[in-house]
Amino acid sequence: MSEDRPGRPPLIALFEEFRVRRNAAIGAGAGLLVAAAAYLFRVLELWGPVGGTREYPILGPEGWFLLLAFVLAAAFGLLVTAVLTLATAVSRTRAAVAADENER
Repeated sequence: MSEDRPGRPPLIALFEEFRVRRNAAIGAGAGLLVAAAAYLFRVLELWGPVGGTREYPILGPEGWFLLLAFVLAAAFGLLVTAVLTLATAVSRTRAAVAADENER
């Protein structure tokens, strides 16, 4: 890499410092696993049949459960990403404070 390359924008540097890309990949994987498990439990009726006399227009119950699984995957993935990023931010902040105290 060239030494005269301009510095990265502060937000990109912050994302790299807090390992957001890695956390997002872990969150996406966790979200997909949770959603797949929930979808399979419901579609395979491991918790019993779909209750009542509900009608599921156009897509049928499997289609609607698939859409709900997508929402669950996105929400759970974002939650895991946020928690991991927050944990990284806290640990990096504590390390910076400890380093600053050692310099004094």
